[in-house]
Amino acid sequence: MRHARVIHQGTIHNATPRDGQLLLDTGQLVAEDTVRWLPPLAPTPRPRTILALGLNYADHAKELEFKAPDEPLVFIKGESTLIGHRQLTRRPNDAQLMHYECELTIVVGRTAKKVKRDDAAGFIAGYTIANDYAIRDYLENWYRPNVRVKNRDTCTPLGPWLVDAADIADPMALALQTTVNGKVTQAGNTKDMIFDVNFLVEYFSSFMTLQPGDLILTGTPDGVVDCRPGDVVVTSIGGLGDLINTIEQT
Repeated sequence: MRHARVIHQGTIHNATPRDGQLLLDTGQLVAEDTVRWLPPLAPTPRPRTILALGLNYADHAKELEFKAPDEPLVFIKGESTLIGHRQLTRRPNDAQLMHYECELTIVVGRTAKKVKRDDAAGFIAGYTIANDYAIRDYLENWYRPNVRVKNRDTCTPLGPWLVDAADIADPMALALQTTVNGKVTQAGNTKDMIFDVNFLVEYFSSFMTLQPGDLILTGTPDGVVDCRPGDVVVTSIGGLGDLINTIEQT
């Protein structure tokens, strides 16, 4: 099943798709363009931890002229970066290079500590799409993205749906695509990840406890381009939908 969270007439609702519209938890059917979309996560639990992978696709590492890592390259993100579907992302006035990153995102379903790889699927509630924008001007070290690169308010659109894990037959065989103003600029497949979904759950839970609602952003393939004010960016993943976002100048 697909789940969303939206604001309709000033009230937050859980919603599911129904005949091209949204079925609110009140039983009301409304058009998708009459709501404000939120990240598709329940208010409780909210993510205590947001983990994000760098260089988790060999082609993207090559694109950035780096060797593919032997161990996950990870950074932490703050919750204030998250916004919903069809919302605006602010580009800093001084930015010269700001690009999208279409990423399969794991939503943790239950407390995970020292989980074995073969058991990892049972700890995943579902999947969603993240567009993890990076402002490369602020980067001090490709291997350790600093706070200003990856933790800016509005710079991580998430959604539109949280799709139950049971409805995704194989998370490691999903096509990814990004378009900017209707032009395809990125295409890839989750099968090309260096560190797959189950490995990541095992890896993180081996040294830290993952809690329900925590997020793991799994990296992006090659094909990133600069995004300018007014650009409409659509990040899509097979089975998860199309996450629409527009860039505005701060």
